[in-house]
Amino acid sequence: MLGLPSIPASSLRPRDPRRGAALTLTFAAVVAVGAVTGCWDREDTAVAAVRTGTPVPAATRTAGTADREAVARAAAEAVAEGKSGKKAAQEVVSRSGDRWGTVYDQGEYAAFAEGLDGHWTGVGVWAVRAGDGAIRVDTVQPGGPADRAGLRAGDRLVSVDGHAVTGLAVGDVVALLRGAAGTPVVLNLNRDGAAVTETVLRQQLQTEAVTVRQLAGDVTVIKVGSFTRGSGERVRAAVRAAPAGGGVVLDLRGNRGGLVDEAVAAASAFLDGGLVATYDVRGEQRVMNAAPGGDTGRPLVALVDGGTMSAAELVTGALQDRGRAVAVGSRTFGKGSVQMPTALPDGSVAELTVGTYRTPAGRNLDGSGITPDVPAGDRAEERAVTVLGGLGVGP
Repeated sequence: MLGLPSIPASSLRPRDPRRGAALTLTFAAVVAVGAVTGCWDREDTAVAAVRTGTPVPAATRTAGTADREAVARAAAEAVAEGKSGKKAAQEVVSRSGDRWGTVYDQGEYAAFAEGLDGHWTGVGVWAVRAGDGAIRVDTVQPGGPADRAGLRAGDRLVSVDGHAVTGLAVGDVVALLRGAAGTPVVLNLNRDGAAVTETVLRQQLQTEAVTVRQLAGDVTVIKVGSFTRGSGERVRAAVRAAPAGGGVVLDLRGNRGGLVDEAVAAASAFLDGGLVATYDVRGEQRVMNAAPGGDTGRPLVALVDGGTMSAAELVTGALQDRGRAVAVGSRTFGKGSVQMPTALPDGSVAELTVGTYRTPAGRNLDGSGITPDVPAGDRAEERAVTVLGGLGVGP
């Protein structure tokens, strides 16, 4: 949603800054209006120590990453001169070619953390930054303020309350969109070449990260919209409650990521321990393992599409590589890089790419995504149910 990078999303998600460091797999190209929407990736306390690793020499540093020392130094120098540390840091990040790197002020980062609990203040749109620097609406939350005001996917955001946004950093756009619930924000848009102006009232929004439906033939559809706090346990509970002998469709379509520990917990619902993913932080390898005791016998299909990103790709890759699920749908987004937060002298936070994660089979999904075992388009759920039938589920 636009307003905080909803970008996210695998997530080593933004934690509340008061909770200490956390690793992130951040998809920083999607923006959450009003606050983060689960498109970022972060990990909680399980990998909190990862930030203490020794930096890799510049010659071996991952291409397209920003040097955190250079970013912090630029921010410190700007603050000493009475300038914006955040702005100086963002300039360094932009010059580095770090595709997913970005800088947030304290308020933006706090709002981002709020989104981890599945609620935020905003107008209810997800947006992406186009190649020409324009901010384009990607998704409008049904029933939200933007939806009621008539915003549509594909609209281009020209200005917010009179401030031009084309070419701005994502964090700056987010700051303009944020505000108190009940306050209006004037959005100037370009819709199919025509100028449109809409006044939208910000409000407290929330989303149900996990929903469950029962289909005929003892098929349970578990839809995970994002990996917000508590979503992993909700997936486990849904699996435990599913009919004995029935199959599960784990619907990860449109899931832009979230907290990585929640993603691992969700994968654990279908695994009895073992490897979920590995990731590197400045050249140092780390491991994420599933908890023991998951349901390993129930037929399972992972339903994916081009909106399946980051932490959701991490889950899909693990279940596919471990031979636990058949992936059905279309190729996933391909966001497999790892970001970590760095606190700056003025209180802002830089999210910088430090490495990549890999599936249990060693696949690097960054830029390539996951190719489903069974391709499917508009009727993907029907195809998923058919696949479950081939696995012995149904009448």
